[in-house]
Amino acid sequence: MVGLGNPAPHVPVASGGASELLPAVLAPRLTWRFLVLAEIANFAAVRRHVGCARSDLLVTDVSARLATAMPHLRLTVVGRTTIEIATEGVEPTQLDDMLDRLREECDAPFLLDGEPHRLEIYFGAAAVRSVNSDDVRLAEEAEAALAEARAAHVPIRHDVSAPGAHEARRIAAELRTAIAEDQLFLAYQPKVHVRRQEIGSAEALVRWQHPTRGLVPPGDFIGAAEDGGLIDALTVWTIERAIADQGRLQAAGHDLRIFINISGQLLGDQAFVETACRLITGSGAKLGFEVTETSVIRDPSSAIANLQRFADIGIVIAIDDYGAGLSSLAYLKQLPARELKIDKLFVTQLTSSNRDPLIVRSTIDLAHALEMEVVAEGVETQAALALLTVMGCDMVQGFLISRPISLDALLLFMEEDGHQLVSQDTRATFNALATAWKRA
Repeated sequence: MVGLGNPAPHVPVASGGASELLPAVLAPRLTWRFLVLAEIANFAAVRRHVGCARSDLLVTDVSARLATAMPHLRLTVVGRTTIEIATEGVEPTQLDDMLDRLREECDAPFLLDGEPHRLEIYFGAAAVRSVNSDDVRLAEEAEAALAEARAAHVPIRHDVSAPGAHEARRIAAELRTAIAEDQLFLAYQPKVHVRRQEIGSAEALVRWQHPTRGLVPPGDFIGAAEDGGLIDALTVWTIERAIADQGRLQAAGHDLRIFINISGQLLGDQAFVETACRLITGSGAKLGFEVTETSVIRDPSSAIANLQRFADIGIVIAIDDYGAGLSSLAYLKQLPARELKIDKLFVTQLTSSNRDPLIVRSTIDLAHALEMEVVAEGVETQAALALLTVMGCDMVQGFLISRPISLDALLLFMEEDGHQLVSQDTRATFNALATAWKRA
């Protein structure tokens, strides 16, 4: 448990960008408690220059400078590289001001044996309302924020106990265990080639069977994985499992390409790119990566270069959710993509909207002009399937064909040619819509 100490007889109040001390009886009520953990990130590098004896004093040097500059803070050295900083405030925004000041004070070089050295310091911070005061929770959230800062290589991470923040951190911690203990599995949603009337590929979707909470929806843990620095480990697990599952499919006589969703965070992560390329090249697996345009916009040069690396080793790149965000032709023409997936937002309204069919048809024509095949996701009705076929859409995916299913269920579905039943029922609708569309 973190001991924050007793309130000082005078308390800090923000005024004009500076902290002034007022008598406690005149101070506004302090409704927030702040805890910051400061860690010297480049301790090992500095130690090589100044030696072990002098490096052991680094944390004391930092603490002394902060105590001089911000005397109202309560500072405690809690480790060889770590300082605990505690105080109270009136508004949660004061935490941001305090972090800015802490970083500013630490930016200046430290004189170590007469030589200036810059210390790289990460800050993890948390805040909690005084009425909900919990030392353990406050310490855990500050530690989690510091771990995030360390993993993301950013100087500051903090959490002001927003609704759901604590739960998200708990999910991230449990997800780490889930990856290690194989609590995850992949569900597959097949993609049917319209003209060939065959399943040519399937999208792999991660599912989490929690030992006590049951099936955890992806929306509850994918974001936590990204925020908690676990998305790389989760995606590597997905690639490894997809490779193994594809081996089972091939052994049963089904040569399917498996598509995996790739977070935008990973397109600029060289360590992930190297790992993914090594795994896939070594296995000879037929995989595809689905990425959104938004993920490319974060860092276009790195993203496009790494997507080209993937394409060069045989990974098919698909642009996911096209039309849902700020679609840009400038990026579209640069991406080494062979598939374009039209977002289900347009497909679900295809037969009940005047504009959506025009958007879908123009998107199909554009993709074909760029030598890409088109996948329509979210196909749920025979009428939509028939109209997409008339428009020249290459592949369809959605609940009309199949919901995401386990590998065993996918094998059975393919053995029974389940998708053929859908296409037979659609022929009458197709003939009627084809005539109407050509007249339009």
